[in-house]
Amino acid sequence: MEVSELGNVFALIGAALAVSLPAIGSAIGTGWVQQSVAGIISEQPNKFGRTLILQLVPSSNALYGLIVGFLILNNAVLAGGDGYTAVEGLAILAICIPIALVGLVACLMQAKVCVAGVRMVGKRMELSGRALTMAVFIELFALFALIISVLGVLNIGT
Repeated sequence: MEVSELGNVFALIGAALAVSLPAIGSAIGTGWVQQSVAGIISEQPNKFGRTLILQLVPSSNALYGLIVGFLILNNAVLAGGDGYTAVEGLAILAICIPIALVGLVACLMQAKVCVAGVRMVGKRMELSGRALTMAVFIELFALFALIISVLGVLNIGT
C-alpha cells in the first residue's frame, strides 16, 4: 500500500487526541490541586514545599501524550518520515485511544487524590510522603496506557 494523505490525516487526528485530552485533564487537575494548596499556604506558608510535588503529579499525563504525539508527527511529517497508508493511519488513530482516554481520566483522578493529600499535609505535614504514594498508584495506569500506545505507534507499518 502507498502512503496517502488520508493515512497521515488519521494519524494526525490520533496524535491530536493523544496530546490534547491528557493535556486538558492535566490542566484541570493541576488547577484543582493548586486551589487546594492556595487555601493551605494562605494560613501555613511553610507547607508550600511539601505540597509542591502534589501540584506537579497530575501534569505528568500531558507529557505522556506529548511523547506519543511526537512519535506520530515524526513519522508523518517531521524528520523525513515515511508517512502512513490509510490503514496504518486508522491503526495509529486507534492505538492513540489508550493514552488519550486513560491519560485524561487518570490525571483527573490523580488530582482528586492530590487534593486530599494537600489537605492531609495541611493537618499533618509528616504525611506528605504517604499522600504522594497514594497519587503515584494512579500514575501506573497512565504508564500502562503510554506503553501500549508507544509500542503500537512504533510497530504499526513495520
